[in-house]
Amino acid sequence: MSNNHPNDKEAFSRRELITVAGALAGGALLVRGGPVAAAHLAGSAPPGGRGGARAMSPGIADRDYQPVLVPNGTKLPWKIVDGVKVFHLIAEEVDHEFAPGLRARCWGYNGQVHGPVIEAVEFDRVRIYVSNRLPAATTVHWHGVLIPNGMDGVGGLNQKAIDPGETFKYEFTLHQSGTCMYHAHHDEMTQIGLGMTGMFVIHPRRRSRVDRDFVLMLHEWRIDAGAKRPDPNEMMDFNVLTMNAKVFPATEPLVAKRGDRVRIRIGNLSPMDHHPIHLHEYQFRVTETDGGQIAEAAQMPETTVLVPVGSTRTIEFTADEPGDWAMHCHMTHHVMNRLSGTVRVLDCAASRDVGFAADEATSHRTFPIGLSALCRDRFRLSGLSLHSRRPGANQVLLPEENEWCRVYHRYHFSFFLLRS
Repeated sequence: MSNNHPNDKEAFSRRELITVAGALAGGALLVRGGPVAAAHLAGSAPPGGRGGARAMSPGIADRDYQPVLVPNGTKLPWKIVDGVKVFHLIAEEVDHEFAPGLRARCWGYNGQVHGPVIEAVEFDRVRIYVSNRLPAATTVHWHGVLIPNGMDGVGGLNQKAIDPGETFKYEFTLHQSGTCMYHAHHDEMTQIGLGMTGMFVIHPRRRSRVDRDFVLMLHEWRIDAGAKRPDPNEMMDFNVLTMNAKVFPATEPLVAKRGDRVRIRIGNLSPMDHHPIHLHEYQFRVTETDGGQIAEAAQMPETTVLVPVGSTRTIEFTADEPGDWAMHCHMTHHVMNRLSGTVRVLDCAASRDVGFAADEATSHRTFPIGLSALCRDRFRLSGLSLHSRRPGANQVLLPEENEWCRVYHRYHFSFFLLRS
């Protein structure tokens, strides 16, 4: 330090303190004379920045990665052109059914709400055309994806908004792996509130260790009685809450076999609310956020994972106990508004009956089949077996017209009656 500048020592000390504190928070230690490199975080951008890794040949399903499963949803198709994976998103109005009898005019992508899941592999080069068939301008932001600034999709900042009838080309190389999202970033309150969201899954360039890999998007809506479309101006009192844009019991179960290693990727683009998602019976580990993979030593056993607005969380567990297990937001208002689903674990070596056997279902006996429910009705069983509800089935089948049954749901799953 020069004695001619007495404040230099104090100023340098402050800078040095800030530098070291910031480095410690970021996982690296900076010392005078140069940085000491920290270990590269799994799933994050490569050392040297986003230009530090070249695109590789396109990853192929089942060879390079375990494809994800999307209950009540689809995945965006792609084709390879000169070594680039090419996708096409179409922003448009969608007549969407949240549950039988509940429909609304939403905004989405490719004829559905939410948009189809984009699935790619680390180091893929991707090209995504976005065509706008809406009556208003829009853009797409790739939430959590590490990309060049010009591809970030913020209307008026990184690009001119895509006007109705126009198509915009986004193109970038994926320098990470993990669970990300995409959504409109122009007039966000309206467009996200009407459903313009989707999931973006980037697999690592190696085979997954899981058997079942599910993707769920959480959202909330205000749909007034008689209204044709959701109210995107609502900020507090949401009355429809969804998993993959469906209300229970329209939510398809997440089905696995006993012994399967299960991964569930959960994204939350609800306008306002965080969601503590609780899975019955199982303990799991939170293995990823939208910022990348969590080091194994930092993972803790949980039964509930908080998924904040604008983030993703990934959980993993081994399916070792057969049955229909509830999975739901633990905020009671959200439970009552059916932010719920089911994890169904099948024991393929045993009977799939989950209720009473036929010889127990004698005539004129009434059996309770739930502990808490929307109503206190019972099934009357006459020589019937009680089976778990088949995926996609929402009704109870009666063998005779003079038999009766009222719909009886325990929260988050229902039952299915068949002849014995």
